[in-house]
Amino acid sequence: MKFCDDAQSTAQALPVPSPSANSCYNGGGPTATIGVGVVHGTTTLLPAATATVNKYLGIPFAQSPHLRFGPPEPVQAAGQSINATAFKPACIQQFAYPELLAQFTKLIFNSPAPEESEDCLYLNVYAPSTPAPCDGRAVLVWIYGGSLQFGNAGQEFYDGSSFAAYEDVIVVTFNYRTNVFGFASSPELPITERNLGFLDQRAALDWVQREIHNFGGSPDKVTIFGESAGARSVDALLTSYNKEDKVPFRGAILQSGQSSYRAQPQTSTYQQWDQLAAALNCSSSYTSNLTCIRAANATTIKTVIEQQILRFDPTLDNTTLYANAAQRRADGLIPNIPVMGGTNSQEGRVFNIAQTSPTAFLNQITGNTSFLIDTITAAYPIGAFDSGPTGYDQLSQIYTEYVFQCTASSWANASAVAGIPTWQYYFNASFSNTQPVPGVQALGAFHSSEIPLVFGTYPPINTTVQQHALSKTMQSAWSRFAKNPAGGPGWNAVGTGTSKQVLGAARGVGAEGAINVNSGTLLGLNQTSEGTLNMAVFGTRGDVLSSGVTVIDSEEINSRCGLFAPLYSRIAALDQATAAMLNQNAQ
Repeated sequence: MKFCDDAQSTAQALPVPSPSANSCYNGGGPTATIGVGVVHGTTTLLPAATATVNKYLGIPFAQSPHLRFGPPEPVQAAGQSINATAFKPACIQQFAYPELLAQFTKLIFNSPAPEESEDCLYLNVYAPSTPAPCDGRAVLVWIYGGSLQFGNAGQEFYDGSSFAAYEDVIVVTFNYRTNVFGFASSPELPITERNLGFLDQRAALDWVQREIHNFGGSPDKVTIFGESAGARSVDALLTSYNKEDKVPFRGAILQSGQSSYRAQPQTSTYQQWDQLAAALNCSSSYTSNLTCIRAANATTIKTVIEQQILRFDPTLDNTTLYANAAQRRADGLIPNIPVMGGTNSQEGRVFNIAQTSPTAFLNQITGNTSFLIDTITAAYPIGAFDSGPTGYDQLSQIYTEYVFQCTASSWANASAVAGIPTWQYYFNASFSNTQPVPGVQALGAFHSSEIPLVFGTYPPINTTVQQHALSKTMQSAWSRFAKNPAGGPGWNAVGTGTSKQVLGAARGVGAEGAINVNSGTLLGLNQTSEGTLNMAVFGTRGDVLSSGVTVIDSEEINSRCGLFAPLYSRIAALDQATAAMLNQNAQ
């Protein structure tokens, strides 16, 4: 293979932060010249790696707006010497939950807690130090999760060094605004300027298109990937571009999330905006709530939101987030971009800490419809799951399948039917050193637990042979997809594959046909069904441990999804009505 020297910057100046956001830096280490100056990074060498990784941390990709609640802006600074050897502050985070859940969420997703600032629109680049191929390396751009309420690109488990060192790809991670700072629901704002966090994401992708060649990457080989709200953001990007648009990525990976099929209605947060204004006593000094909240201290806003448990979600603006995203896909209105998506076997356990019964949750999602509640409860009998014999285990499995697994299946099937190359996976592995409480495997393959394996950032202490090998397998699959999205990650695409008779006993069914949490199947031991092998299982299948990929028929885990179909249909209709109301009011 022919290799080239690092490309010299020919890009035009890109939107960047104000000069105060960057210190003048003339130290050693790797450098890259971009449109606004010279970036000075640092290097790292991973075990058994053949070359070092260049890390450029805290590069400005846009400026936080002059006025709070505005779109990301360019700044006029140029010719900078940018110190990119340490992460910049996270955007303002909100953990607006009841106290126990808030503390638990912080333990998993915000430990250690970073510095926070409204000046936060920075990104990080992890690149192999060796010369890149003449056509540039593949690029993976990460969008973090956090319910669109919290998150930051500087978390240690988002470090892209392992990808760069072992898979010869470039990784970019970036901050974007969340909660009220990123999704302000003020009726005084134009509807197309309320999803500021989504606009930040687009600004970061624009930066990658303009500048990644200066780090050895190709702007034509970009794959976006994200987890949870990051995956929802990925799907929002997939479905908000039109078919004829030039899209800033050619592949997409969705981990434990998507936005086309919702398990909860996307409601307006006008009421929360008014509550925040009232708590800030806006009416006493201002005629405009927007002006008042813009003037308020950020720490004060954060405190009020967390004390009153106010949640600010995206607006269905039909620009960055469509109410009819699934229909746009079905009608062929979006770009045909290869996708890969999947979920974890025990997503729901982290969301239902201290809950002992599914009753309240089922009442909420069914509208107190007793027939549906009874039907769903009967399909998830207490004691039938490997995870445990309690109401918490029952609720967690219902939540896992209703919120994540079944919606992901709908998304994958719809994508394949629309002619989009689609691959699906299922993560089912648990390791004590990646549990929230080290040494305890109480949460199993919980929501987000695959991230350290994908990034290769699991703790080195108490690492098992299976964990190390499984991480390599997953990282290789993600990288293979990024290098050739149309070719896939290495197993059959959805809608293709070998069709064969699958015996119930071979599908992970327990004794006497009991439901096994690792497969979710309802088949008895001697029953068979026609299956198509096109879902990759990473980790355990039934009672068999694996450090590689086992390809199964997706019906092994999706057999109960039909129970939720009427609920999803009702939510889709509600979303359409909400979007129509919001857009009419904005006119």
